[in-house]
Amino acid sequence: MAGAALSPKNLGAMLLLALMWGLSIPITKIGLETIPPITLTALRFFVAVPLFLALATGRLRVPWRAVPGIVGLGVMGIAGGNVTQAFGVQGTSASAGTIISATIPIFVVVFAAIRLHQPVTARQWIGLLAAFGGIALVAAGSGSGVDDMTRTTLAGVAWMLMSAVIIAFYFIWSAELAEKHGALPVAAWNALAGLVAVLPLAGWELAHASVQITAQAIWAIVYLAVMVTVAGLFLWLYLLRVVPARIAASVQYLQPVFGIAAAALIFGDRLGMLFGAGVILILGGLALVATNRRAVRLADMARDSGQS
Repeated sequence: MAGAALSPKNLGAMLLLALMWGLSIPITKIGLETIPPITLTALRFFVAVPLFLALATGRLRVPWRAVPGIVGLGVMGIAGGNVTQAFGVQGTSASAGTIISATIPIFVVVFAAIRLHQPVTARQWIGLLAAFGGIALVAAGSGSGVDDMTRTTLAGVAWMLMSAVIIAFYFIWSAELAEKHGALPVAAWNALAGLVAVLPLAGWELAHASVQITAQAIWAIVYLAVMVTVAGLFLWLYLLRVVPARIAASVQYLQPVFGIAAAALIFGDRLGMLFGAGVILILGGLALVATNRRAVRLADMARDSGQS
């Protein structure tokens, strides 16, 4: 990875990635208007998996001993992390969902510290507590929406937090597998395993819920699959090659900015003082937790396997 100065091209790539990933929660919200959560997740990866397999052609072979781990990774990350995230987005405003999902890097660093057998410092505990305080303020500051699209419920917040924890652990696990077997084959096979796991759940959901495949829903599915899941991975890998990881990782601070702005424009989310204070606490907590440099390096590696 190059340590060169940040050029306009690389800065543009960082801003593009922050925009692409930052829009994921508001666009998921759009897809959920007519498609239920599990089915939306299945359709997203139904589009993404063939793209991954095509891009990984010639590099798909992994040792048999790696298969159980990759399959488990896919089931946990997609059937667990992405499905719970979809339920969370359904139960929160797009702004609240976006900022709560910004806690994923905090949990990544904490899990990485545990994996590296390092104690979590007092500063990091303060950051973690600040982030949870921020989540409470965000929930309180965005609870009363004008309809189901702008309302935040306690259940929705709980689903989003559960998703953040699962996805953070997924990132740590995927970092180790990607380091051994390559990011692209691990991403392709775990996406396929996750899709296979989520299809029966989607079938059950379809038997109990109505689905409307509108042009808007198709656009949301394609965006989440192509731009967030597949293109986002390659842009992230490009950034890791051309700028230091600590600079590339600053994308995580910009994602909520784009996501919240998009939520305000698309859904008319009302962002009051409590919500703003919560955003400050969450991002401040993220900055404090990220002071563990060894853990952050593992967290950076984890993103190599793709954004969920």
